[in-house]
Amino acid sequence: MHDFCFTIPYGFAVLAGGLIGYLRRGSTASLAGGAGVGGLLLLAGFVSLKAFEKRRNSWLALALETLCALALTYVMGQRYLETSKIMPAGVVAGLSALMSAFYLFKIATGGNHISPKKE
Repeated sequence: MHDFCFTIPYGFAVLAGGLIGYLRRGSTASLAGGAGVGGLLLLAGFVSLKAFEKRRNSWLALALETLCALALTYVMGQRYLETSKIMPAGVVAGLSALMSAFYLFKIATGGNHISPKKE
């Protein structure tokens, strides 16, 4: 699987989570964090997709995706440890940990595997 196949839905989920946190509790921190990180993930996913269409890897996009996922794992993991609330902290920390592992795997295996162009 290519990184953008998971990054784009993951980015939308983070963005939606921040928006829902703002609408339900009026949390501007949730909105800023969700919109900021979700937007970065969407941008990185889009850059990776466009690079793949040109039969290349975007290492910058993969690094950005990895850093965002690792940061969310840490921040939301800390919040889960403080509050013991599964939703949203535990869910976001768990999902972000899975995404971090996926991105690290993609880095270790050479990024998106691009098959030779057929003529």
